[in-house]
Amino acid sequence: MTVASRQIRARYTAGTVTVYQAYSPHIAASAVAAGRFVTPFKRDRMTWIKPSFLWMMYRCGWATKPGQERVLAVDITRDGFEWALERACLSHYDRETYPDRAAWSRRLKTSAVRVQWDPERSLRLAALPYRSLQLGLGGEAVHRYVDEWTVAIRDITSTVARIRALVRDGELDAAAGHLPAEHPYPLPDRLRAHLG
Repeated sequence: MTVASRQIRARYTAGTVTVYQAYSPHIAASAVAAGRFVTPFKRDRMTWIKPSFLWMMYRCGWATKPGQERVLAVDITRDGFEWALERACLSHYDRETYPDRAAWSRRLKTSAVRVQWDPERSLRLAALPYRSLQLGLGGEAVHRYVDEWTVAIRDITSTVARIRALVRDGELDAAAGHLPAEHPYPLPDRLRAHLG
């Protein structure tokens, strides 16, 4: 099976898409209890959401890195997700996406959403030859994420620990059986060009 070099792979339904974030126990517990992000979550910082479970595992070290000990699965509306994608700017200049560096710089300054394409990861967290999306939300996008888009927040840290233990023990087939089912996201054509 050939995988596109850049592709949004995600767990999604007709109305929602699941993204992942990792936080300290205090931030995570407050969010799960409230069903939305509340203090001590900070709205004035860019928050990065990741549709790829394994990329999140790479980023948080299977929930072992300080301040990232709890992994949350956040279901957000597809309308909100696509709102963010439509207003996104690549975090770096790409000559195939922008006519010149000045045009990219102008969009970067006015966009509340950043896109990064990072190597997807295997169960052992090795880099794969294709990339997954990270979406950085700032300003208006963070407020919409918190107040409008979030449908549900689940703490999946126990699942992460189970998969981590299976990988550690070399039981990769069993570990793979616990992964969320992710599929290529049906990206509207209007969004493809400026996402690189």
